Amino acid sequence: MADRESVDPATSEQWITIPGPAGRVAALINVAPNARSAVIMVGGAGGGIHGPSGIYAPLAQRLQHEQIYALRLEYRHPNQLAACVQDVNTAIWLLEQHRIEQIILVGWSFGGAVVITAGAASNSVVGVATVASQTYGTEAVSQLAPRQLLLFHGTADTVLPVTCAQSLFSRAHEPKQLVIYPEDDHGLTRHADQLFAELLDWSLKLLRGT
Repeated sequence: MADRESVDPATSEQWITIPGPAGRVAALINVAPNARSAVIMVGGAGGGIHGPSGIYAPLAQRLQHEQIYALRLEYRHPNQLAACVQDVNTAIWLLEQHRIEQIILVGWSFGGAVVITAGAASNSVVGVATVASQTYGTEAVSQLAPRQLLLFHGTADTVLPVTCAQSLFSRAHEPKQLVIYPEDDHGLTRHADQLFAELLDWSLKLLRGT
């Protein structure tokens, strides 16, 4: 089980460490008592828990308000795909021990490959969302169905071109959705509010079945 390290009583945010087969994984979790669903968020090749345009923190707080667990995962070894997938698997295991029945995975950039790979292998995962994802390491995208897939990308991304999202979309099976933001960058800074709203709305509808 996870070790509680620190708690913010105002927001019920907890830094935890999760024992895994290859080492302990750190995560910041927004606790939602009696929740049966959760969202796990991961960063890019450099790690971190902030996400594109810093949306992970407000998204976690809003999910918590909606009685959904939100877990922002810190990789043990950023930019090492197999190790990062294992970290997500460890987080999924933890949530399953807490009777979480439905999980959404969200990954930015390199993290897109992480969540696609982990999501395709888990029966608890019902949806995967990527923001400006790479294509390397995403062979499992064709195996995600019947899990839902949501892809975001900007047309002015100079780190990973929008053709990455288009390739993922073409290789995935339904249900799938591709959202392209015109003239936006790798962090989708011009459409950060819209990204937040669309990701939240999609998550709530999927987890609540509405």
